[in-house]
Amino acid sequence: MKDRVREAVFNLLGDSVRGKHAVDLFAGTGALALEALSRGALRATFIEQHYPTAEILRRNIAALGVEPLCDVITGNVFRRARWEHTLTAVPWLVFSSPPYAFYVERLEEMLGLVGGLIQSAPPGSVFVVEADRQLDFRVLPDSSQWDIREYPPAIIGIHYGHPEH
Repeated sequence: MKDRVREAVFNLLGDSVRGKHAVDLFAGTGALALEALSRGALRATFIEQHYPTAEILRRNIAALGVEPLCDVITGNVFRRARWEHTLTAVPWLVFSSPPYAFYVERLEEMLGLVGGLIQSAPPGSVFVVEADRQLDFRVLPDSSQWDIREYPPAIIGIHYGHPEH
């Protein structure tokens, strides 16, 4: 996610970041969940498949001194059993910012991932999906509940979850 888009997303999220467990599904260098921690998130779980990038992420976490608040899982994000145990009962702030091609090449898996997390999330959770025009946001679970914003070429969808299940 580009810096200007990340800034816009956090401006939209405002105080809803506070007290959440940030979950960065395609973490990369960890910028999204680390920003969430700096804005009042309680914990962060980072899932990154690429081992060298996960090592950079660990160094970023150490440089900020937030290791006790973070779990870094190196592995395939679609294998939820490998990382779901790290999530807490407090509401989640889930970031899904994969390679855009995943919304074409792996659409079914992406929808299953996002939909499954929405279904199992604690009440009050928030979901942020970054894509481009390849994704028709109407195919996302609870499609009418997404606040869609365009920051070309990125398109951001924010879903404020369910107040109660």
